[in-house]
Amino acid sequence: MKRLQFTVLLILLSLPALVAQAQSKKKSSGGSSSSSGYNTGIGLRGGGWSSGLTIKHFLSSGKGVAIEGLLTTEYRAHGARLTVLGEKHLGVADVKGLQFYYGAGFHAGAYQGRYYFADDRYYYNGRNGDVYFVKNNKNGYYYDETTYLAIGADLILGLEYKLQDLPFVVGVDYKPFFEVFHGYTGFYHDAAVSLRFTF
Repeated sequence: MKRLQFTVLLILLSLPALVAQAQSKKKSSGGSSSSSGYNTGIGLRGGGWSSGLTIKHFLSSGKGVAIEGLLTTEYRAHGARLTVLGEKHLGVADVKGLQFYYGAGFHAGAYQGRYYFADDRYYYNGRNGDVYFVKNNKNGYYYDETTYLAIGADLILGLEYKLQDLPFVVGVDYKPFFEVFHGYTGFYHDAAVSLRFTF
């Protein structure tokens, strides 16, 4: 999984040079930047940390500014997360329908304590279902059944392609995020593939 995330990140980081080259060609030829080819897309996002529903809506045609909402399940931590992102889209080279995008946003989620990956306050019980115990000096170890709120900030780099003559867009993204959970802070790397129905 780390190798896949590194490859996705490497590809996405090399795209700004192509975007800049395409933008300078369009300016010199008097053309305008390409649009996304759709107004709203609804579909599924499958990622390393979480998977679920994705909805993207462009605020104005031709500007390339969109709001994306993610409602995902945090399957390893037995929880869920709502993420809202603001994104800027730019055409890549001269390929119609191909867009590079970047942006930032925030999220809020809820997770069950004994499944969340945290610091040394949590004791790992072998490889038996990835279950964590909370260490308590008075009573030893116990299951933490409490559901906690987590909040954080997100960045995103992505590449998407609007299929010609079909109402679908396929995308890949890298979305690192910072999270605060029950006094613990962490930074995570998430890469994903998405498929949206567009209208």
